[in-house]
Amino acid sequence: MSRRPTPAPGPAFKGWTRPGPVPPGGVDLEEGETLDGLCGHWRIFQLAKGNRFSVDDLVTAWYGTTWCPRAGRIADLGSGIGSVALLAAWRCPGAEVHTVEAQEQSLRLARKSIRYNGQEGRVFPRLGDLRDPELFSDQAPFDLVLGTPPYWPEGQRLAAAHSQSVPARLEVRGSIADYAQAASRLLAPGGLFACVFPNDQRERALAALAEAGLLCLHRREIIFKEGELYGLDVFAAVRREDLPEGFEALAQCPEAEAPILIRRADGSVDPAIACVRLALGFPPGL
Repeated sequence: MSRRPTPAPGPAFKGWTRPGPVPPGGVDLEEGETLDGLCGHWRIFQLAKGNRFSVDDLVTAWYGTTWCPRAGRIADLGSGIGSVALLAAWRCPGAEVHTVEAQEQSLRLARKSIRYNGQEGRVFPRLGDLRDPELFSDQAPFDLVLGTPPYWPEGQRLAAAHSQSVPARLEVRGSIADYAQAASRLLAPGGLFACVFPNDQRERALAALAEAGLLCLHRREIIFKEGELYGLDVFAAVRREDLPEGFEALAQCPEAEAPILIRRADGSVDPAIACVRLALGFPPGL
């Protein structure tokens, strides 16, 4: 039996007020779903035991919209439950956002979240394969393309327990190379592609961007916990053909920005990630 979602938590935090528009809501939870805070007052529908939005989505949307803050048209590849697309839409309130997702169960949740947050007039999800060369032929080009590709080829890691999470983890519907190729086709002149990938596969990601004719301008490392090596990289890239000859050497690309730490050694939240979260409408507490 469906039930009406509970209201979002109160907006106040030590004098801080939750920013952004208040969603109209009016969309029911169904069995097995949760309705969780995403950014500002906006919320997202997720399966309780399926694929759920994570720090990967948060930093990808933040990084892309930071380096392309005035994007008028945005595409999100392999958009899953719509977390990256909605985060980008919240950050760029004048933008039109188009998404593609191959799993119907994820797309159903994305559509519910889009409706709940009152964004049906500018966030447009579709069912499809990001590797389709005709993808978005009716909508391209885009100022900003976002992607959170799976991290491992099939066989290198165990498949996730829930079917919804398998393509988010393993390369069953495209790799980082496929995401980069799709972005290269879809970008407007001067447009930006932002994506995320594990830091221990950095060279693989940079090679995929280069093979797609993209130049990585900026890279930033996300460290999960102080003293641990494993983390993520977020990348911001443009098409080489849009740049003047010799630009790469002169600009010394990619620029490696200072890493962002999530947890200190004692488990407390680091101010660096707190600043990112604040930019996405989360409370400022550490």
